[in-house]
This record gives sequence, structure tokens and C-alpha cells, in this order.
Amino acid sequence: MLPLAVRLLIVFVVGACLGSLVNWAIYSLAWNARPISPWSRWPTGAARRWRDRVPVIGWFALNREAAVHGPWFWVRPMLLEVGVGAALAAMYWWEVGRLGLIQGQLPGIAIALPVGAVHWQFISHALLLCLMLAASFIDIDEKIIPDEITVPGTLLGLVLATLVPMSLLPQVVERAADPAQGGAPALRLVLVKGAPAMGPRGDGLWLDPVTAVAPQEWPPAWGAPRQWSSLAIGLGCYWLWCFALAPRIWRGRRGPMFALRLIVGRLRREFARPPIRLLLVSGTVAIVCVWAFGGQAWAGLLTALIGLVGSGGLVWAVRLIGTAALRREAMGFGDVTLMMMIGTFLGWQACLIAFFLAPFAGLLVGIAQFVLRRDDVIPYGPFLCLGAATVVVDWAPIWMWGQQLFAEGWLVPAVLVVCLVLLGFMLALWAAIKRCLFGAGEYE
Repeated sequence: MLPLAVRLLIVFVVGACLGSLVNWAIYSLAWNARPISPWSRWPTGAARRWRDRVPVIGWFALNREAAVHGPWFWVRPMLLEVGVGAALAAMYWWEVGRLGLIQGQLPGIAIALPVGAVHWQFISHALLLCLMLAASFIDIDEKIIPDEITVPGTLLGLVLATLVPMSLLPQVVERAADPAQGGAPALRLVLVKGAPAMGPRGDGLWLDPVTAVAPQEWPPAWGAPRQWSSLAIGLGCYWLWCFALAPRIWRGRRGPMFALRLIVGRLRREFARPPIRLLLVSGTVAIVCVWAFGGQAWAGLLTALIGLVGSGGLVWAVRLIGTAALRREAMGFGDVTLMMMIGTFLGWQACLIAFFLAPFAGLLVGIAQFVLRRDDVIPYGPFLCLGAATVVVDWAPIWMWGQQLFAEGWLVPAVLVVCLVLLGFMLALWAAIKRCLFGAGEYE
């Protein structure tokens, strides 16, 4: 084992390299691609030197291209690479060095380091951070979140949850015996010398991933091979994601039936050709193969699939309600696919909390922008990502509070329905106030 200071330095260097990849994605996957990244192909054919591609340092040499890209164009990408390296080093110190996501769930009880689990959790969160940064900066620049980021990110989250279910967010569970056969993965926590040998209730302490049914125990039947109800849930979630990726526009001027026929025809064409056909067929085959073997891999994959739909479905519902209340697009569909991607890494419970945290920062920025520039169109993706990052960093106290709420299964959907109805009324009232203040023509 290397000293923590050496590991933090290594993580910083790797993070700066990942920041270089994030910069490439920001400038290459945007709607208006620009060859700013040193890894992009220069349109004039002038070759870039290998020193230009060194993270952080290379941007000082690229200052020679200021006449093409604008003065000080290199400052933001350079600071981004430094920031990613520093953020990942801080995350490593918190998640691995301090066991910040786990130890906070064990007040007064010290545990030894579960090396494998915490490192995989860190890797998962580091990858998610890079994906969210790329999506956020593109959203800030162009008010769009490209599928080229969210689709590969979603697939990566599904694969990671399947191969390493312990990469999901952690929860500490008191359990007297080993988990049931076919259940979700679990690691027995090793207490440090001098700590009490049992939990507060006299049971053993286990480290579990936050599955789709947490804080309840994973149903053993779902982990059994060839259990058809769990397969139906998994395939339904994946097919809904494929449906969300297919382009469709509601054209209701000639009636709802005509609009439905147009959408059905468009969907048939999209699912009959790549890339959606490839996603649908290959994903379905992969899900069926994992389901056939069952066990921990299926528990991780099913959790990620339910997280995909649970988190994205909430944003989708808000988008529909907001559009109906404001009579204009209230939220881009890129926010929906972004939250679906985040849901595969964090699960629907964490994304539900993140979604309700995001408006606090978004509201302040939106009010300031509306007062100063009378512009109420703000990119919401960065605030969703900020909410998700907050939940990850402060996961232990959040889950200690949240699991009491999620334990009441009926309460969560009831609260969501009430909140969505209230949201519709508030947005409709806000739209009426704006029309009264600024006139219908200007508002529309």
C-alpha cells in the first residue's frame, strides 16, 4: 500500500488527464464543434506538438492560437483540468481515506478499510463526475445536452453496476446472518481493535449497495435464475429508455389521432434502423443473459435499470407538467436523458433527493438572470449535476435521514404526486403573472 499522499498525487495526475478528455468532449461533441482541444483535428492541417497535449501545461503553448479562438480561450480548459484533478483527489481522500460515505453511517463505531468496495465506488463516482462536467459545460455553452455523452454514459453505468454491484452507493445494514441466497452483494464490516463487536442492536454489521428496494432487503426471488417478473421489469425499463432516445414531435393541429399516427410511424422507422435498433437488440440480449444467471450481477443491473427509469421519469413528468402550465418547453429532453444516466450510477433514491436539491441553486441564478436581463431560459443540466454531486459527497447523513422516508413505500409516490400537482399550479400562476406584467405577446 502506498502512502495516502502518494496516492493523492497519482489521483490528481490521472484526474488532470481525465480533465483533458472532458475538454475534448466539451469542444468536439457540442452542436457547434470547435477544434480547441489539442486532441481535436486542426482544420488547416497544421500538426500540434506532443507538448500541446500534456494536461495543464500544454495550454500555455496553445496560447499561440489566440488569434483563431479568441484571447484567453485557453484559461477555462486549463482551469478545468486542474479542477478535475483537484476534485478527484479530494474525492479520493474523502471516500477512500476517510470512508466518508460509510463511516458517517456508523456513529461511534470505527471500521477497517473495505479496500475493494470503496475503490470501486470512487471509480464509479469519478467517471460520473467527468460525464456530468462534459454535459454541464456543453449545456452552459449551447443549452443542449448531446446524446453522445448521455447514451455512452448510461451504458457505462449499466455495465459497471452489472460487473461490480458494490460500485453503487453504500449503506450499512445490521444483519444477524449471511444474506439469503440470490440476494444482493454484501460485505461483512471488520471493526477495528477496541470497537464493539456488534451493532447497536447486537447484530453484525454489513456493507450493502443501495439497491432498487433499499432500505428493504433485496427480494431473494429476484435473484433466482429465470424469474420472469424481474425480467419484465428490467426489459421494460430498458425499452422505455430506447423509446426516450427516439425522436418524436407532437403535431396536434390536425387532432390527437393524426398526431399519434405520425409518432407511431416515426418510431417504426427509427427502431428499424441503426443506431436505435442496435441498442435495442444488443441491450435486450445482454439483459436476458444476465437475468438467466441471476445472482449479484442481476441485482446490480436491475438496480441500475430501475434507477434509470425512476430518476428520468421524474424529470420527464416535470417537463410535461411544466410545458403544459407555461405553454412553452419548460425543460429540454436532454435533462431527462442526463438524469437517466445519473440514475444508473446512483440509483433512483439518490436521484430523487438530488432533483429536489437542484432548484435551490437554479432558483437563485434564474431570478438574478430574469431581473438583470429579463431572460428566464437557463441551462438546468448543471444544477441537476450539482445536486447529484452534493448527494454523493454528503451521502452518509443524507441516507441516514432518507432511509426512514424510503422505508414507507407508499409515502414516496404520494408525496411525489402532491409535489407534481403543486408544481403545475405554481408554474401556471407564474405564467399568468408574467403575462400580466409583460403582456402576452412579449411573453409568448
